[in-house]
Amino acid sequence: MHPIKRSYEIFGLNQTDSFFRMLADSTRLRCLMLMQAEGELCVCELTHALHLSQPKISRHLAHLREAGVLVARRNGTWMYYRINPDMQPWALQILQTTLQGVRKTEPFISDLKMLKTMGNRPGLQCCS
Repeated sequence: MHPIKRSYEIFGLNQTDSFFRMLADSTRLRCLMLMQAEGELCVCELTHALHLSQPKISRHLAHLREAGVLVARRNGTWMYYRINPDMQPWALQILQTTLQGVRKTEPFISDLKMLKTMGNRPGLQCCS
């Protein structure tokens, strides 16, 4: 039995190349910045905040998970994602530094505002 290969191994990339390729897409970067600011988020929260479809968000989150940038957990029918705490310290620092840089810029301001105004955020119930 062969271990599962991460996408960066399949495409012949090293972890550094893969990490920066994941940040190069604006949808993935917006998702990462919200998770960096808020912690674990449900797919429904990201679709609400970014005004994008669930399949599009889920596809981008799958890429991030396969690259080792995110970890996921299922709670019933809902999927929750968070930044992988086992990433290299330099990668975690880049995400934190990036958040500090975008905190007062668009689209982060609007994304965070939309997330905060979501009426049925997880906690009591999710995505009803």
